[in-house]
Amino acid sequence: MLVPLKWLRDYVDIDLDTQEFADMMTMTGSKVEKVEFFGKETNGVEVCKILEIEQHPDADRLKVTKVEVADGQILQIVTNATNIKVGDYVPVARIGAVLPGDFKIKKGKLRGVLSEGMFCGAEELTIPSQYVEEHKKDGIYILDHEESFELGKDVREVLGINDALIEFEITSNRPDCRSIIGLAREAAVTVGKELKFPEIKVNGSDEEMQFEIDIQTDLCKRYCGKVVKDVKVGPSPYWMQRRLIEAGMRPINNIVDITNYVMLELGQPLHAFDLEDIKYNKMTVKLAEQGEKFTTLDGVERELTSDMLVIGNEEKTLDLAGIMGGENSEVKDTTTSIFLEGASFAKESIRATSKKLGLRTEASSRFEKGIDVNLAETAVNRACQLIEELGCGRVLNGMLDYYPVKEGVQKITVNPVRINKLLGVNVPMDQFISILERLEFKCNLISSEKLELEVPSFRLDIAEDADILEEIARIYGYENIPTATLEGNATAGVKTDKQKFTDKIVSSSIAAGLNEILTYSFVSPRGVDRINLSSEDSRRNFVKLMNPLGEETSVMRTTLIPNMLEVLSTNVAHKVEEVSAFECGNTFTPQEGLPVETKKYCIGMYGKDVDFFSIKGVVESVLNNVGFKGYEIEPEKTNPTFHPGRCAKVMFNGECIGTFGELHPDVIENYNLGQRVYVCEMNVESVFENTSTEKTYTPLPKYPSTSRDIALLVKDEVYVKEIEDIIKANAGGLVESYKLFDVYKGAQIEEGYKSIAYSITYRSIEKTLTDEDVAKVHDKILNELSEKLGATLRSN
Repeated sequence: MLVPLKWLRDYVDIDLDTQEFADMMTMTGSKVEKVEFFGKETNGVEVCKILEIEQHPDADRLKVTKVEVADGQILQIVTNATNIKVGDYVPVARIGAVLPGDFKIKKGKLRGVLSEGMFCGAEELTIPSQYVEEHKKDGIYILDHEESFELGKDVREVLGINDALIEFEITSNRPDCRSIIGLAREAAVTVGKELKFPEIKVNGSDEEMQFEIDIQTDLCKRYCGKVVKDVKVGPSPYWMQRRLIEAGMRPINNIVDITNYVMLELGQPLHAFDLEDIKYNKMTVKLAEQGEKFTTLDGVERELTSDMLVIGNEEKTLDLAGIMGGENSEVKDTTTSIFLEGASFAKESIRATSKKLGLRTEASSRFEKGIDVNLAETAVNRACQLIEELGCGRVLNGMLDYYPVKEGVQKITVNPVRINKLLGVNVPMDQFISILERLEFKCNLISSEKLELEVPSFRLDIAEDADILEEIARIYGYENIPTATLEGNATAGVKTDKQKFTDKIVSSSIAAGLNEILTYSFVSPRGVDRINLSSEDSRRNFVKLMNPLGEETSVMRTTLIPNMLEVLSTNVAHKVEEVSAFECGNTFTPQEGLPVETKKYCIGMYGKDVDFFSIKGVVESVLNNVGFKGYEIEPEKTNPTFHPGRCAKVMFNGECIGTFGELHPDVIENYNLGQRVYVCEMNVESVFENTSTEKTYTPLPKYPSTSRDIALLVKDEVYVKEIEDIIKANAGGLVESYKLFDVYKGAQIEEGYKSIAYSITYRSIEKTLTDEDVAKVHDKILNELSEKLGATLRSN
């Protein structure tokens, strides 16, 4: 909340340095975000009056002016300003004045004509553009409000820019501080001064108001209002416009400005209706009709629902309660009578309506946090007082006040001894009570361990003794509470077996040349469309967020592949030629209660030298390093995410625990990857559950090994796994190892066939093998390969 310090000084005597005051307010709980000092770089700028304006003799765009300053002194100023006229009061920087950037005004000539100073605009006065009225933004800052000025007076005093503007961060539990008076209460307690609450007095007139209210819902807790006649709509005085602008609001006219001024001052939103638009001197507070169309003050037609609170007459809706008025009842230049409303609405209703319509205003932001129900009457009277003081209208006698269920005084009982013990200090009882009384609590001390309190109605955040503890702590001073070392018996943090296993996967992946990435668990549901999942795929069953930030983060992921492809796509877009990445992260499956979290492992690779066997090698390396054995790799042709001829799955005991291979061309196109990309996704849970950490010792062999190389001609559709299965099945206990070292297709190979070359190592643990021993097993392997796969030995 933006608070002009000079406005705060109206209610509290603040005789401290501004920064010191800001620091003190922060320490007592009213956090200061920023302090701005307007005009601090401007010195020597005075008020002058323009007496004459003549055309420059040698320059079409320049004018020569005569201005009066202090003591009747006349100066000649040459300017190119187009928004000035004779009689205007304007700021002038005389010879010797200093402007922002340490720019010193010197005597000089413009196109041969003497100029004894310079007129100033908002920029020279260091007034930010958001605090400047539109007609003053281009050109000279004209003092155009209806006042007489003392010539030669420092313009900073005239414009009220000789003080600071403080921005406070108001937490949601302190709605009472969303007002100047609320912060003045805090300031008074902080600096040890008395709060000077504005004395509110409405003179009224001889005429009694005649007005009725029909409340048709319990969402309106209180409704107050007064009638004002002989209204004169026009601009509000400069001091009020200035305060509104500095507090972040745009001046409109005197009536609307008064309602906004009171809202900022007291924290109670008000609304002024043109009395002629209400008709019948009767207002109705009710729920809107389903599908009802209503045009708000911003000119937007909105469709209402039957749970939205509105205010209107017998014929139509005039106001979206607590949020924004309607175009059909706004205060116009021709308005002569108004009905001034101050009400208290259920905060839940205002919040829901504001969210549904996407319409958040200064009023709704206050109502939805909660407002003291007693403020309604006070604020209406304060607005009427200002109307009378500014001569804007004649206030009729009487007050409409609907208040069916009066809220009682909230009382709580606290134990000062316990609070002191929790704070770790001994706040004397008289100081304890003094702090609470300064915060406007009424105290009744029963005993040293029992203190009865009456909570002020504006403190909606006070509910229990923990809240009182906080009040004592912040006013007593956090800096006065000694620090204490935490004590307790703590156990050493130890990772679980699953966490250690995940760490091993991570280290194995890094060792294999992959880079770890981390992506968000909240994703877009469109991701599964982009990886071609079928409509029946279980991974389309998402955990959905009730209040997402947007569609892109509206569900929790069921697969890591879309996240990985987003990362790869970003790298491709940034011209990164090669990427090898991995992620270990949770996926989420909905169920009754909390969702099921499953740890998944995902690899993504692309680059000039990357192919199917590259990712296969990484997968095998990682699985072998973590101790996962007994798995098999089988071809996979039905997974829609992958290329049907370049995809495989990792099988264990008949269960698929992972899939890897080249992406389907459609998926590559969906992510604008523009090249072959290889991806793997694996279920870490399944790998962990079936991994054995036991290591079996095998003694070094006593007898030598011998090897045989074979080059087989087989059909293209034969997989190397089929060959290896036959080698293992017919090993006869003598095959120590086998290794694929060549796959060849070329001119010497018949179309539809390929050459597969293996090196087979034979060894016995009992003796040195003879050629005859090896030949028996080797020939048996070749025979089985021929019979089952049609394999023949390659002759060339």
